[in-house]
Amino acid sequence: MESTTPRAIVRYGRDGSSLTVETGSDLLMTESPVEFRLADVPIAVLMRTPGEDEALGLGFAITEGIVLGPGEVDTVTAVPGSDQGDRWQIRLAPGVQVDPEQFRRNLYTSSSCGVCGKASIDAVRVAVPELPTGPSLGPELLLGLPDAMYAAQTGFRRTGGLHAAALFSPDGELKVLAEDVGRHNAVDKVVGHAARFQWPIGESILLVSGRVSFEMVQKAGVAGIPVVCGVSAASSLAAELGDELGMTVIGFLRPGGFNVYAGDHRLV
Repeated sequence: MESTTPRAIVRYGRDGSSLTVETGSDLLMTESPVEFRLADVPIAVLMRTPGEDEALGLGFAITEGIVLGPGEVDTVTAVPGSDQGDRWQIRLAPGVQVDPEQFRRNLYTSSSCGVCGKASIDAVRVAVPELPTGPSLGPELLLGLPDAMYAAQTGFRRTGGLHAAALFSPDGELKVLAEDVGRHNAVDKVVGHAARFQWPIGESILLVSGRVSFEMVQKAGVAGIPVVCGVSAASSLAAELGDELGMTVIGFLRPGGFNVYAGDHRLV
């Protein structure tokens, strides 16, 4: 399945004082469901942008606390015979035992809300390792990250409808970028890619293209990422969790400046 879908449209516009109407076409981001299974038990249906589903499944398993790290997952593979690669099996490593029923979601997870299927806020909090004390970050380095992320957002430039998450090294090098119709899915894809190379991910910076929510901070914390930035606001619960974890939480990261909501000790 393609990550974009063409669509016939009627476009209204202005030409001076006149209103114009014309038929045309637009390129939309594709939004479709994907099912993840554990021990052949469906545990979640996510609304996502197709592509990087293996990384999404691994990142989802890690950041939702289903497994303690990438070493506990053997493979994430498409279920044979699934219509368009939209059903995936998470196979655990030998010796790892998890009851899939405790993670089964009663509702599908929408692209806009990562916790809609959770029974309670208590189920959201998962074990987070102790975060590294670094990195030390200069304001000028942080201010350059949004432009670096935007330059790599090819899907957004084509459709205007995709969120992005990017992982940067402490010196500002872009390491991993993922785009998805869901903000949380983009983060899970980044974690899934990065976890295969280093775990915990450690001293790095996670930048998201929207607001910084509680679950964004939680997912970063589970992955061992000590700095989370967003180009929009941070929620109160995200800031509180940042304090609790010793994480640096930054919002409104734009060319004119940014707000530090937690963990300002990493700014130098």
